Amino acid sequence: MTTLTIDHVSRWFGNVVAVNDITMTIGPGVTGLLGPNGAGKSTLINMMGGFLAPSTGTVTLDGEPTWRNEDIYRHIGIVPEREAMYDFLTGREFVLANAELHGLGPKAADRALATVEMEYAQDRKISTYSKGMRQRVKMASALVHDPSLLLLDEPFNGMDPRQRMQLMDLLRRMGDEGRTVLFSSHILEEVEQLAAHIEVIVAGRHAASGDFRRIRRLMTDRPHRYLVRSSDDRALAAALIADPSTSGIEVDLAEGALRVQAVDFGRFTALLPKVAREHGIRLLTVSPSDESLESVFSYLVAA
Repeated sequence: MTTLTIDHVSRWFGNVVAVNDITMTIGPGVTGLLGPNGAGKSTLINMMGGFLAPSTGTVTLDGEPTWRNEDIYRHIGIVPEREAMYDFLTGREFVLANAELHGLGPKAADRALATVEMEYAQDRKISTYSKGMRQRVKMASALVHDPSLLLLDEPFNGMDPRQRMQLMDLLRRMGDEGRTVLFSSHILEEVEQLAAHIEVIVAGRHAASGDFRRIRRLMTDRPHRYLVRSSDDRALAAALIADPSTSGIEVDLAEGALRVQAVDFGRFTALLPKVAREHGIRLLTVSPSDESLESVFSYLVAA
């Protein structure tokens, strides 16, 4: 049972703090590392894989440090986000080279290529591969020595729907087998479909932890902001502000609209049409103004 422990880890580059005092434990099964682009996910994965030293704190695999510890690579398979590959090699040559680094031979390479369903293209040069095919051959290379820990950085980038489903099925099977699988993503739906456990990081900080239902509930329960245009904004504002489902309403003269902050999402969505109907007000526009992934994550950091 492989366990990865991150203990008060920070990493900075000059004056830029990429990872800020993160503590988490990654155990067997599939864990999603969720966060917007630039959140520090790749930096954290590089420290987990022993490619980057923490500025402070420790990263250990079953109690052993990952930094400057060659022995851990017998147990870790890594799929980096970067596209840097040896394009002049065929897919099979690329995977075989990694097999040989582990003291393995052609059978291990062939087995890994079959696992990711890349036999049909194994003798083509990597320079001819699509982005999704490159992702799959990187996955084969990571699996060639049958690792107990898999670290995957945005593994679904560039994959078509069929390739994505195949990889999701493979990662689920590995999690069910008792392997420790961690993958990063900035797409909520990917994490929802695959991960039993989720770690959320934003701006280098650990924002939330738990199963998908808990994370979704945190996101849903946050204050929601709406831009509302109506036939009588002032009358609508007066009616809405009296209800506890709203915590603030601003009349935006430049936009010709109301900016409403709702603290009870369910109650507000039922209240708005009811109030408009009772007061004879026509609703012209109702649109969320803070539904970007970054705004959702920023709320989790502050929660």
